[in-house]
Amino acid sequence: MTVEQSIAGIRRALAESPRPVGFVPTMGALHAGHARLIEVARDQSQTVVVSIFVNPLQFDQAADYEQYQRSLDTDAALAENNGAHLVFAPTAAEIYPGPAKTFVEVPGLTGHFCGASRPGHFRGVATIVAKLFHIVQPDLALFGEKDAQQLAVIHAMVRDLNFPITVVPVPTVREPDGLALSSRNSRLRPAERRIAVRLYQALARAQQLIGAGERDARKIRQEAGALLLQPAIAVDYFDLANPKTMLPASDATPPVLIMGAIRIGQTRLIDNVLCQA
Repeated sequence: MTVEQSIAGIRRALAESPRPVGFVPTMGALHAGHARLIEVARDQSQTVVVSIFVNPLQFDQAADYEQYQRSLDTDAALAENNGAHLVFAPTAAEIYPGPAKTFVEVPGLTGHFCGASRPGHFRGVATIVAKLFHIVQPDLALFGEKDAQQLAVIHAMVRDLNFPITVVPVPTVREPDGLALSSRNSRLRPAERRIAVRLYQALARAQQLIGAGERDARKIRQEAGALLLQPAIAVDYFDLANPKTMLPASDATPPVLIMGAIRIGQTRLIDNVLCQA
């Protein structure tokens, strides 16, 4: 496996690599969820590229950006062990050689949920993913379903900007107790980790209510969301959404996405489950 840190270097390496190319964009701090993305890419392509880049544009707090875990050697080893052929790990100066003046926005999908609580976040996500797509020019790109709103934004961007790329969603990888794997989980103290599973429990309770025939979105939010009423938990949002429009759902008729974001201490966690018809 080769690690490239320049745009010119990754382009040279890809010019000599067999296609199709599968691409897994990440911000590093890789874990078993990322490993699953790489494995799926390996199964569906001849060359697997993993990018490792902590994107400053998608952080709404400078301290969060500065504190984000960076461990290139460990990340590269995990990528290689799971089948990656190339790692693209550029510096911020390589990606943004000057103050950015051009951005990609998908406003129709970003007015609620994480888009409302983190202004500018999805503009940063869409911009960096578009740049990486332009640099790597993959045939398929893999994203985890844990970030449902991000996935909807990427789908729309690929369609609207005519990227010749197939977006491949990969199911969320979870701990045995249901907690979705996230790079941020490592920040949780033991007591916080025990509480963090409440987010998945609330989502699962909402899913159970919908499966039993409940269609009153207000009642579902109230009953399932009660599991998050803990002194240590600050609820950002807990709601039902239309999975295509990313608008709050007026009722719980499937398909409906149950979404939640909470803060425990200094750690923000998100998760979702999809209720199908």
